[in-house]
Amino acid sequence: MHDPDGVRLQKVLATAGLGSRRKCEELISDGRVSVDGVVVRELGVRVDPRGATIHVDGMRLQLDTSLVTLALNKPAGVVSTMHDPQGRPSLAPFVADRAERLFHVGRLDAETEGLLLLTNDGELANRLAHPAHGVLKTYLATVEGSVRPGVGARLRRGVELEDGPVVVDGFRVVDATPGATMVEVVIHEGRNRVVRRLFEEVGHPVTRLVRTQVGPIRLGDLRPGRTRVLGREELGRLMADVGL
Repeated sequence: MHDPDGVRLQKVLATAGLGSRRKCEELISDGRVSVDGVVVRELGVRVDPRGATIHVDGMRLQLDTSLVTLALNKPAGVVSTMHDPQGRPSLAPFVADRAERLFHVGRLDAETEGLLLLTNDGELANRLAHPAHGVLKTYLATVEGSVRPGVGARLRRGVELEDGPVVVDGFRVVDATPGATMVEVVIHEGRNRVVRRLFEEVGHPVTRLVRTQVGPIRLGDLRPGRTRVLGREELGRLMADVGL
């Protein structure tokens, strides 16, 4: 992994925001840094930051400063495309101030709100979209009626839809009123309108749906229509989730 024409590893780490040069030297000496899958303990190692794959405590560092990933709180009524031939509200206005050519990772149907990731990192986007990685997605759904205790168990066992069975990874009731229930559901599926179809199948149509989390990335207090750039640790955890 040593590149005699490269940059000292501790300098690369410091530039990436891991702390002072001395702190980064300690990370290396403690065996917490790997380069291209090999743990490095020697302080004299030089690497090419443009091509090396570096992990710290298992977290991937994104060293290519031209790549960016954003979180968007997509409002209801917006379609998940950068340009809509039918003239419906699209994603483009929310990132009009960005110089990068961004594309969305997956999609939310027009009436579903919440967390949508946008990036110009093709490898990350492909991995996030690939079903083999099973990235978990969390939703808050407001559904009609009072949800019976057995519904959660049924969803965990699996529900047969027209395009095959779907199993939820997590389910809990958050709040309830006489005519509606708010539930949190965690699912790794990415099929079209799958959450809405699931609840329709078990007799509780969805009246509002908000995605609150994708993998380790949380919507948090991001306001509708606003974006934020993912932080280094967030992005590192997300990349680790898909094996990068």
